[in-house]
Amino acid sequence: MPSVKNPNGPSKNRLAARAAKARKTSQKRSEEGKHKIAKIEVRRGARPGILPTSGPNAKISSKKARKLQKKLGYAMQRKAEAEGEAVMADAPAGEEEEDVREGPDETEMEGIQ
Repeated sequence: MPSVKNPNGPSKNRLAARAAKARKTSQKRSEEGKHKIAKIEVRRGARPGILPTSGPNAKISSKKARKLQKKLGYAMQRKAEAEGEAVMADAPAGEEEEDVREGPDETEMEGIQ
């Protein structure tokens, strides 16, 4: 009697797809433990070495970073003024150095021919 496949079972394609899906999910699960990236951040596009594209941990644009840097500077100035630190506005900026040499010294040029 010839061997006939059960018509009610899943096809080879379905079996292969199920196995591939199981492989993929187990690989993702093992990778989550290695990198310690929050699940919600992974949903936003975070990967190892790549920040999410939205949310609180997203990379700040260069323009926004410059603005934040200015705001931090102003905040530091306000804090310094509140603590009473004196700003030396009338102090010289270090322009009194007269022994600035231009070009190489004679002793450096002796060995060159």
